[in-house]
Amino acid sequence: MLLALDDAITTAILAGRGADAAIFGVIDLTSKIETRIGAISLGRAIQFVANASVLGYDMRNAMVLYGEPGTPSLRVWDCERLWVQYGGALLQS
Repeated sequence: MLLALDDAITTAILAGRGADAAIFGVIDLTSKIETRIGAISLGRAIQFVANASVLGYDMRNAMVLYGEPGTPSLRVWDCERLWVQYGGALLQS
């Protein structure tokens, strides 16, 4: 878990924004079922997590897994901060 993203981590995330990521801990509020979102780019995963609460998902326990095993996961607040700061740059390939 990353409580505060430093410049090196942010740079690595921006560089790897096209890498594969998976999102865990997303609850669809309509069905009350956990939804796993995989096979998505890191940039799109950050976008989804940062904005999914308005789409009817409970994101309190969401985390984005990416990179090599042992890479810290991104939590909702990490994704929100990254999306606010880098938005469109995260979606560019």
